[in-house]
Amino acid sequence: MTTYTPPKVWTWDSANGGKFANINRPISGATKNADLPRGKHPHQLYSLATPNGVKVTILFEELLALGFSEAEYDAWFVNIQEGDQFSSGFVAANPNSKIPALWDYSGDAPIRVFESASIMIHLAEKFNAFLPTSGPSRTETLNWLFWQMGSAPFLGGGFGHFYAYAPEKYEYPINRYAMEVKRQLDVLDKQLAQHEFVAGDAYTIADMAIWPWYGNLVLGKLYEAAEFLSVHEYEHVQRWAKQLNDRKAVKRGRLVNKVWGEEDFQLKERHGAQDFPEHLR
Repeated sequence: MTTYTPPKVWTWDSANGGKFANINRPISGATKNADLPRGKHPHQLYSLATPNGVKVTILFEELLALGFSEAEYDAWFVNIQEGDQFSSGFVAANPNSKIPALWDYSGDAPIRVFESASIMIHLAEKFNAFLPTSGPSRTETLNWLFWQMGSAPFLGGGFGHFYAYAPEKYEYPINRYAMEVKRQLDVLDKQLAQHEFVAGDAYTIADMAIWPWYGNLVLGKLYEAAEFLSVHEYEHVQRWAKQLNDRKAVKRGRLVNKVWGEEDFQLKERHGAQDFPEHLR
């Protein structure tokens, strides 16, 4: 491994390599003027079917499955490779230029909601579903929701980047983050050994937030790293991941804003149940 000596002052090298090098930059704000599209539903979601995006679309589909017709939403595809997240319209929705971002037009004034956990809490409280209203069960749900928010960057930006996306493979960062991801899986496995769902006996937004990252990982659908990380060792996470994977709303949510893989399992935009394949309507 080549030793790197940091300079006294860091400067931006826009050609630093890696899968997302063309969109990473050290400044914020809009680079182009473009309005966001708007559909007919009260909720306008601007997203992509990455794990962070899938959290929110699963929640929307679960709310609709419970009969909350007021949870209808339009989901618009954000092409991060083309820099859609740096348009003036998107920056107005999320000044951090990250998906997902939501505009809620159901009230007297539009509300912007950004960061996936904030969107999930907003929707769960609005419809009084998948998040206990008070007491220890609410606190435990939020414990695990924010566990995901704090832990997943080690899985994605750490392990995923150096294992799958970095232009060169280096032993130190891959080992460092593989160790941390396995520790996190062990934390999750021990919790799920005692409970059916992550926060206890009820299915909550904590499950919906954690599953797109750790559920997909143990099901072999993230970074092609299942064998490398010996995910079969985490039997309770495996049980939980398969259980959620079988839910119709999860199957629907994971398709929304997906533009890669088999064509029959893509849904660039979502404006109603009729947009899904027939077996998922």
